Amino acid sequence: MSTTGTLKVGLVGWGAIGRVVGTALAAGEVPGAVLTCVVDNRPLGGAAPAEQVPFDTAIERCDLIVEAAGQGVVREWGERILAAGTDLLVASTGALTDEDLAKRLLEAGPGRVRFTSGAVGGLDLLQAVRALGPLDEVLLTTTKLPTTLEQPWMDKELIGRLRSATEPVEVLAGTARDVPVKFPRSTNVAASVALAVGDLDAVQVRVVADPHAVRTRHVIEAAGPHGSYRFEVAHTPDADNPATSGVVPYAVLRSLGAIAGRPGQIL
Repeated sequence: MSTTGTLKVGLVGWGAIGRVVGTALAAGEVPGAVLTCVVDNRPLGGAAPAEQVPFDTAIERCDLIVEAAGQGVVREWGERILAAGTDLLVASTGALTDEDLAKRLLEAGPGRVRFTSGAVGGLDLLQAVRALGPLDEVLLTTTKLPTTLEQPWMDKELIGRLRSATEPVEVLAGTARDVPVKFPRSTNVAASVALAVGDLDAVQVRVVADPHAVRTRHVIEAAGPHGSYRFEVAHTPDADNPATSGVVPYAVLRSLGAIAGRPGQIL
């Protein structure tokens, strides 16, 4: 943190997540933190409430960089941010399914890498249970609108099934190692659960397309020698970017409050 005691924050991405986070920071809604600058590959024309700067400038000026622009930012810039002594708050946790990248980030420094819970709860309890011993079963089922799940790698048959679906369709099943790579903007929750459990291969993931899904739904089911656990959340998709849930920027703000030392903040 800066010598003034105020956390100088740089925000990467002025999209559905970044606009909410940046506006709240600029309005002073996170005590102890201030928005210093914004990085985006599009000219914002003064739309952001802080100066738009190149990435290198943001790293020099800030104590912490908030990634709100996708997994590619973490891959391209993560190590450089940390090596410069700047902390990094990652929203796109799916990037960490690349174990080599995750290892490099965790070993980089002197900056520290941090993660936000994003659109799902219960992760703190899973971490606590993991301390008692490994879980035997962990299943995440994510259900979204078909239009938010279409990907370039899909063949015509699968695209056709998604577009013509009248009932829920299982789009993909696999582990938390594999699925976030296939859906880089839609399944960061899978990576977040795996980070809490501590094992990418232990988390089984089902991605379901439902044409009637008014809300994005995540169901986590876990069991082990010490108990069984079930968490379910159903979020309204963000109006500007239906691939993400409207709660995600507020999870980022909560994490920023904890980092800045907001009184009463649960870590």
